Amino acid sequence: MTKPPLIYDLMLMLSTSAEEEQRAKILADVEAAIADGGGKVERNDDWGTRPMAYEIGHKTDAEYHLLQFAGPTALLETLSHYLHIADGVIRFRIIKVLPGTPPPPDPRPVPATVAAAPAAEYGAGA
Repeated sequence: MTKPPLIYDLMLMLSTSAEEEQRAKILADVEAAIADGGGKVERNDDWGTRPMAYEIGHKTDAEYHLLQFAGPTALLETLSHYLHIADGVIRFRIIKVLPGTPPPPDPRPVPATVAAAPAAEYGAGA
């Protein structure tokens, strides 16, 4: 009996100073590399531009993307090599998704009314 392919999350931070076409090409190349390596993209979430926790290379924000894909482990080396040398990539991380891991968070921003609400309304501190 064959084992199902492993599932991975690729968190990708792209430079907002890079041209839109360059960022789109990086995403298209990643998806093509996954398909060419025998993998399949399960989901592709665009989290938009967000501030980074700390400055990296004099940049304070990045365009975030979460790609979840299934594929062989040999594919990871190919992706890692490409993303290390691609201009416009600030950071990336590939993580193996273990069985029972909850789904990724919703990429939509939290409404301002929920984000600004005092903690007491939600039972915190009781």
